[in-house]
Amino acid sequence: MNIDYILSAFVTLLVVIDPVGLAAIFIGLTEGISADRRRSVGWRACLIAGAILIGTALIGDTLLRRLGITLPAFHIAGGLLLFWIAAEMVYGTRNEHDSRTAEKVADEHVRNIAAFPLAIPMMAGPGAIAATVLLSGLARDSATLAVLVGIIVAVCALTMLAFLFAGRIKNVLGATGNIVLSRLLGVVLAGLAVQYVIDGVRAVIKS
Repeated sequence: MNIDYILSAFVTLLVVIDPVGLAAIFIGLTEGISADRRRSVGWRACLIAGAILIGTALIGDTLLRRLGITLPAFHIAGGLLLFWIAAEMVYGTRNEHDSRTAEKVADEHVRNIAAFPLAIPMMAGPGAIAATVLLSGLARDSATLAVLVGIIVAVCALTMLAFLFAGRIKNVLGATGNIVLSRLLGVVLAGLAVQYVIDGVRAVIKS
């Protein structure tokens, strides 16, 4: 098993989904509802997002072939999209956008917020879907693909933990800590995004 692939896949999905960043949004969305219902919203959001990303991992590559899109082309496009998300994180505009999206559905709280906006687009958004397709395309065999599915489950589980401890995470990190962590993760994601573009360009040149 390729350790580099495992680390790259885990870091990429962890940074794109950003459980710690989502924790603050989760607090705002579930404000005023009971702890039991808050947990229910968190579980439902993670299950929906996990199902979407696992489905993407299993059929994403096949879907690209049906559409006539080559993997190198998707590497470049996905890398550029991830870089855009990274830039938003570094410059602090991503959380502001997520907060505005959350405010639009504040009135529909308990039933709908798990699916939108928590699961889609905050967890299983364009960036996470693009990253999952990229990573599934890099999987050389069914065993590696199974590892990717396991990584998706692990990241969703970490996100659920972040939801459960959202209040504590916010208090421990504080406003400054949240900002610093978001910027740092953004820089890491930018580096991974550039590497995806480089890999795509190399594949195009070789072909």
